[in-house]
This record gives sequence, structure tokens and C-alpha cells, in this order.
Amino acid sequence: MNRICIMGGTFDPIHHGHLVVAEEVRQQFNLHKVIFVPAARPPHKTGQRISEPLHRVNMARLATASNRFFEVSTLEVERDGPSYTIDTVKEVKERYGVGEIYFITGADAVLEIITWKKAEELLAMCTFIAATRPGYDLKGLKKNLCSLSGKVLDNIISLEVPALSISSTDIRRRVRENKSIKYLLPESVEEYILSHGIYK
Repeated sequence: MNRICIMGGTFDPIHHGHLVVAEEVRQQFNLHKVIFVPAARPPHKTGQRISEPLHRVNMARLATASNRFFEVSTLEVERDGPSYTIDTVKEVKERYGVGEIYFITGADAVLEIITWKKAEELLAMCTFIAATRPGYDLKGLKKNLCSLSGKVLDNIISLEVPALSISSTDIRRRVRENKSIKYLLPESVEEYILSHGIYK
């Protein structure tokens, strides 16, 4: 049975934290593929400055090129309007003929899932992996989602990943301040950022 995982996000930029999480989930859940889906216009980031989709897609492709289980999809970038997770999950299911589908997101994002479009239906369609930093308080995770039914709450799994201490926000700040970003992300992505003057 085809078992696929979607990793959504702005990936602005993609870094080692994203890659370590994706590989850890792939191995733990015996997945055939992890699909990175850069968002075009995330509804929850309206008003925030986000790099051009082309740059974010290119950086994701550079970062994932060496892993045959990783793939980058432009389906959200190509879609008109805001990027809703439920639309992406439905489209991936249709395109790939998926038997089981997983979705990786951060624990902070999972806490906001009740505000997402058709949250109950979305959680019934796929298993959510809530990736957390070491020391993150997981006790409140499901408590804060108590308005969801118990059945869909069972479709949220938490996973502690040390590399998540790296953040895209910090990388962007370091570039603006002319500080080194070496070893925080793949060398090919670092070179792309510097050669295209992104985040300056």
C-alpha cells in the first residue's frame, strides 16, 4: 500500500531541521515518499513578507535532491488563491493514488488546527505528525484541541526532533545581519541565498 507524507510550509528557507524531521518520519512510519509542498500564500501569514515562490521551490529542490525518497511539489504554488491544507491533501491523494497519508507540521501549527479550513474532515483524512523541539510541553497539545472529537484526536502524533532548534526566522535574520548561516542548511541552499541576494 502506498504510504506518502506531505510536509507543508513556506520553507523560507528550507533548512536541516526540515530535512531531519522528514527523514525521521519517513523511517519511523515506513513511508514510500515525503513530498515537500511550499505554500504560495499561506492564509495564516497574511501581511507577512514571504520570498517569491520560485526561490522557495528552487531551494527546496536543491536541499532534497540527494534523497531519492524526497520530492518537491509545486501544486500549491500553481493553485490560485490561498493555500489550504485540505485541498492539498485531497489533490495528493488523487495524483498519487495514496493508501495512507501523513502530514508533518510543527506543534505550534497543530495547536491552531481548529481554525483551519474543515479541520475535522482534514484530520479524518490523514495522520498529523506534530514535530516538536526537545523540552516542548506536549501535555497541553491535545488538551488545547479538546473541541475536536476523540476519533480525530487519535490522528495527531507528536514527535520530538532535536534539529528543530534551527529556525527559518533566525536564518533570515542572520543573513540580514551578515552573519554566517553555514551548517544550518544545505550548502547548495546557502549558496543560492547568497547568490540571489535573498533576505538582504
